[in-house]
Amino acid sequence: MKGAILITGADGYLGSRAARRLAETTDVPLILWSRARDAAAAEAKRKALERALGGPSARFAFAHGDLEDAKPFGGVDSRAVAGIVHAAAVIRFNVEADVADQINVGGAKKLMGFAERCPALSSLCLLSSVYASGLRVGAIEEIPFPEADGFANHYERSKWESENLLQAHRDLPWKICRLATAIADNESGQVTQYNAFHNTLKLFFHGLMSIVPGKPETPLYFVTGDFATAAVVRVLRQGAPHGIYHACHARGESLTLGRLVDAAFAEFGRDDGFRARRILPPLFSDAEAFALLDEGVRSFGGGILRQSVASVAPFARQLFIDKDIRNDNLAALMEIEYHAPDPETLIRNACARLVATRWGREAAHD
Repeated sequence: MKGAILITGADGYLGSRAARRLAETTDVPLILWSRARDAAAAEAKRKALERALGGPSARFAFAHGDLEDAKPFGGVDSRAVAGIVHAAAVIRFNVEADVADQINVGGAKKLMGFAERCPALSSLCLLSSVYASGLRVGAIEEIPFPEADGFANHYERSKWESENLLQAHRDLPWKICRLATAIADNESGQVTQYNAFHNTLKLFFHGLMSIVPGKPETPLYFVTGDFATAAVVRVLRQGAPHGIYHACHARGESLTLGRLVDAAFAEFGRDDGFRARRILPPLFSDAEAFALLDEGVRSFGGGILRQSVASVAPFARQLFIDKDIRNDNLAALMEIEYHAPDPETLIRNACARLVATRWGREAAHD
């Protein structure tokens, strides 16, 4: 790849990890783009990124903007860009419809417009989600999804729309990397980014969630940040033009919802305080009953109950869907670098870290 790699959302979890891996394994220049409204915010993010990357370097250039702006990449020299990782997005499952439209879909559209003005561009990697498949059941192949089967939330819908917008640009050297949910940085269970998965486990640990929607046999798909980062960089550098890759482990390498709950409570049971409270695992609720509960607590529920239900509700419909996510393209691309950790061990390691640090509030004592 002759030229610089632009990473949008470079201060985010995967954006910063991709930047660090590219800095360590290549000698290409990196243009690190972050969301910032003004120079002061941009300067603070620049300093933080430099610290994360080991200090200042002549290889790093910094740019900023806002995906809500008409020209968010106006500060980037399009002639210098040979590769793009588009990581900038709102990744909350409970993202509002208008925010998903403006940032995830509209921002991706603006990125594509910028990419068309990059004469040296040889690779554009869009970070998407395996849940861009929406409520599709059965085999989820690494192929386009031109038609929607419904979605559990606006995050999924916005990723599906972004993919379809990109696929219409046949002149661009695009690749799509659909990511599973990252639940830990690495196989040791270290957690530096918290999401709905970790919040739900926190509610379980404190006995604040006695029911969970879903079927115990529903497969769930999780990865480490290390695996996701390696996949993104490999897709960017070596993925086939117009290829789609699932940065996800196969069904046989993943846990079901029931086994996840069992593993989490087994690990929680090692904590003296948890055992003393005699907290029982949650009961599984059917979709109709949970929908009624969600509707009720929105109107009448107390703060803790509302928080408990809201933690799961945006993703609840997926917990009833039997997806068989395939990753043949990615496994073939990564070759010997492909590795799936034991899923139960990963869950237990993550839970142990969460308990030890009280979900990031305290330092772990190894």
